[in-house]
Amino acid sequence: MSSIEDLLNRRDLGASGVRTHTLLPDPEPRERWATIFSADDHVVEPPDIFEGRFPKKFADEAPRIVDTDDGGQAWLWCGKVLPNVGFNAVVGRPREELSFEPTRFEHMRRGAWDVHERVRDMDINGVWASVCFPSFLPGFVGQRLTLWPEDRDLAFAAMRAYNDWHLEAWCGQYPDRFVPQQIAWLRDPVEAGEEIRRNAARGFKAVTFSEAPFKLGLPTIHSGYWDPFLQACEETETVICLHVGSAGETPTTSPDAPPGVIGQLFAASAFTYAVDWLYSHIPQKFPKIKICMSEGGIGWVASVIDRIDHLNARTLPHEITVTSDLFRRNFWFCSLDEPSGFKTVDTIGIDNILIESDYPHSDCTWPDTQPVLKAQLAELPKEYQRKICWENGVKLFRHTAPINPLP
Repeated sequence: MSSIEDLLNRRDLGASGVRTHTLLPDPEPRERWATIFSADDHVVEPPDIFEGRFPKKFADEAPRIVDTDDGGQAWLWCGKVLPNVGFNAVVGRPREELSFEPTRFEHMRRGAWDVHERVRDMDINGVWASVCFPSFLPGFVGQRLTLWPEDRDLAFAAMRAYNDWHLEAWCGQYPDRFVPQQIAWLRDPVEAGEEIRRNAARGFKAVTFSEAPFKLGLPTIHSGYWDPFLQACEETETVICLHVGSAGETPTTSPDAPPGVIGQLFAASAFTYAVDWLYSHIPQKFPKIKICMSEGGIGWVASVIDRIDHLNARTLPHEITVTSDLFRRNFWFCSLDEPSGFKTVDTIGIDNILIESDYPHSDCTWPDTQPVLKAQLAELPKEYQRKICWENGVKLFRHTAPINPLP
């Protein structure tokens, strides 16, 4: 495994002080073939995210943007300077520059951090609605905000400040276009459950949580420690989104493996932790819980289902605790660009597949999500196309249905 911070310091991944950041002109809006619900995009935290959102006693300790000696910008938080302001926010650049990390906000397409420009970019791409994950400052599950401070009250204030901003300043500007997703309180599962209930009443539909909390120094999902949090998620129908990298690391092999190895193994993380969550007996204990594997793809899902059925065929009936039907009941999976994966939709379950555009990362299909899906879903029945493109997402996240949807 490689930590996210380690990746940013690798010269072969572009984090080497490169100052070439070319932003291409706006593309023409793509022809609408389908209504698209993207279950995985990211928001880069803007410079003013925390202004006026921390309690007065902590106002001077809130994360803030500082200038670096090499002419860049960075976040200062808990006495640490984070090396990146927009983790992999490289959409809209020439292909040869996609690995160059932005060192200033003006090095990013403005839609990465400006909600009004984001909606404009969604319109160019033909994306109706979006679930947005945090970026480098909080970490994919907010762990830098909630675990870094020694002062527990400061950490709690940071969590609430982020969630308030996300609900009010991001999703609140265009409530039909965004699904409110919170970061969780990671220091206490009972308080975390209380926050889930409080935020559900305010309109939050999802929570980003770690695929492997033990990698963050927290109790495992097998321990029962997280049950109060999980119970609150089930009770409020809050979707638990497990994003690749939410353990603070990504899969790799040898220390000197090239960057292509890391990119290829993203799905291995989703595969590994989906199985871990499935066999944790959380779905049995909380039968209505909803778990979405974000940015992990779908190509591996059918093989997991085949393996479950294979093992169960060789196990005594009274010893079987996990079935493929259980997997389909409680898990959802997101596809980015996988023409082969859509050939297995009947095995996966047509109701369990979502779409993601992954804006503004280098993997992103923007601005061509429409033509990509049109080509990859062409052989599926229109009923299947609708489910994959938007109906499953709207149903899972209990979001506003689009007007006059396609197809």
